[in-house]
Parts: sequence; structure tokens; C-alpha cells
Amino acid sequence: MRDRYFLESDKALMTFEFVSDGLKGSIPLTIQYSLTNQRNVYNLGFGAIDQDSGIIDDTVIINNGDTQKILSTVASSVYAFIDKHPGASVLAKGSTPARTRLYRMGITLNLSEIQKDFEVYGFSEGKWHVFKVKESYEAFLVKRKK
Repeated sequence: MRDRYFLESDKALMTFEFVSDGLKGSIPLTIQYSLTNQRNVYNLGFGAIDQDSGIIDDTVIINNGDTQKILSTVASSVYAFIDKHPGASVLAKGSTPARTRLYRMGITLNLSEIQKDFEVYGFSEGKWHVFKVKESYEAFLVKRKK
């Protein structure tokens, strides 16, 4: 796996925190997994914590010059989360089309490594498809291979 930041987490491995160190200094970031209305499907929320509300702001543009390191850190949290929660699937969707495209690019760059351990799907046209490079998707789903 590529270079990544050190993660701290709660005992249930539902929330992870790390610090992005880059061009704009040190920026604390949070990854949070939350159960969706689908059995064993968890949403991956990611961003900076809004200081007023305490809620993850997934619209913040970090631009700290460390995008690949951040994406690798988020990916490492997926491994830890699924190891702790066997049978879970992780759903990821960007807060904007540009962010969803960034996630697709991150998956594409690391696809051969990801596919060693996970099945990867993309959501488009109202249904889930096996992930294909260069296809556009609205969301992504990964689950551990059996």
C-alpha cells in the first residue's frame, strides 16, 4: 500500500482520525462509518470536523498537496473497519461530482491491489455494476472477497 498517515480510532473502529500535513499546514481529518438502511452496508463519511457543529464537513476542499496520501489513509481505514466488522460492505459517494470522480480515480490507481482483497462495484443507471476503469459512477461499494 502507498504512503499513508497514522490513524487513531475508537474501539469499534467506526471513527478514525488523522492529520494531513502539507502545503497548508496540519489539517485534522475524520473518517466515520455509519450503518445505512441496508443490512451490513456502511457509509464512509470523510472530511474535516466543523468546529461549530462537530459534524464532518465533507464539502471542505483540503488542497494540502497530499491527495494520494489521504486516499491511501482512507483506504487503510476500510481494511481495518472490515476486519473488525466481517461481512460489512462499505459505500462511498463524493459530496460533489468532482469528489466522486476523485474517488473513482483513486480506486482506478489502486485497483489491482484493491481487487486482491475486495470486490468493487460502481453504481450507475439505477443499479450496481462490477467496477470498470473509465466508467462513470455515482457511488462505490466494496466488500471483502470470500
